[in-house]
Amino acid sequence: MVQELIDRIYECSFAPDMWPDVLDELSHLADAQGGVLFAARERVSRWTASPAICEHVENFMRGDWLSNCTRGGKLFSRRHPGFLTDEDVYTAEELERDPNYCEFLRPRGLGFSAATAIALPTGDTGIICLERAHRRGPVEPSIIRQLDELRPHLARAAFLATRLQLERARVAGETFALIGLPALVLDDDGRVISANDPTNALNKYVRWRAHDRVSLIDAAADGLLRQAMDALDHDLVGAPRSFAARASDDAGPIIANLVPIRGAARDIFVRCAAVLVMTPVGAPQAPAIELVQSLYDLTPAEARVARGLVYGKTLEEIAAEQAVSRNTVRTHLRGVMEKTGCNRQAEVVALLGGLASLGAPRGD
Repeated sequence: MVQELIDRIYECSFAPDMWPDVLDELSHLADAQGGVLFAARERVSRWTASPAICEHVENFMRGDWLSNCTRGGKLFSRRHPGFLTDEDVYTAEELERDPNYCEFLRPRGLGFSAATAIALPTGDTGIICLERAHRRGPVEPSIIRQLDELRPHLARAAFLATRLQLERARVAGETFALIGLPALVLDDDGRVISANDPTNALNKYVRWRAHDRVSLIDAAADGLLRQAMDALDHDLVGAPRSFAARASDDAGPIIANLVPIRGAARDIFVRCAAVLVMTPVGAPQAPAIELVQSLYDLTPAEARVARGLVYGKTLEEIAAEQAVSRNTVRTHLRGVMEKTGCNRQAEVVALLGGLASLGAPRGD
């Protein structure tokens, strides 16, 4: 049984959706109500939990409880390579005064736990807490010993998951580098996870900030970028994702395009939220269909419409050329705009027009 649990722990490195089930199994081992996994740097920004305590964690995160929570800091400051109980990190007097215990956990029937902090290569901290019912009493040393035997596997699984996501971010950036486009892969806090080589030439447009963050030198464009990032975080519709950004001197503008990353690419430890692609504005040229499809996951029909627009064709001309109705072309255009993050046809032309200047083979 233990080996099966270890196997599932490592499977979480490749399938983060398995963490709630693993947390549930760890909770059964500790005779706890449920488990939660937090990822944090300056603040807790991501979490996942076993189903039994999901509602409690959601209420905790929605309220003001997190700002007063000291458990994570105390765990990390101990630098202990194992699980600790509440009594290991708090005095009895501190537990009686702590609002998170007195006003949140105990009124919900909780109040005892076993927890561990894991340092991650991104500078984040992973915190696993197994929350036990207060009536059940503190977690026994014999259970802590069992959890400590599993803790190295949990740490390695978290490390592997982080490394895999960082490698995926690097590959995403290098894909754009192959066609000469600067690209920054951002997490959902706006931190830069990966920057490809062409971004080294962006000092006229981009300013690096503390904590791996960037801003656009063009203040108006930077405001649009913040709006676009907030829209990703809150699933808002209609926020601009493609806009011009001017340089600090007389150099020509670039088109900044924020391409969302969805689905399995958004892990608990490293959430690749978007790729910020910066395209120099130049004379419109039509990129290869294969290139457009691969970068933005367009259908063949959508790619042909996009390429026709870059050539300067009207929707009517594209419809006649492809022997379809204008409404069909408009439907494909909506798909192109949604997938590229553009709001207007002109933005599609400006974005894709910069892809062809690198000598990629053209397709029909």
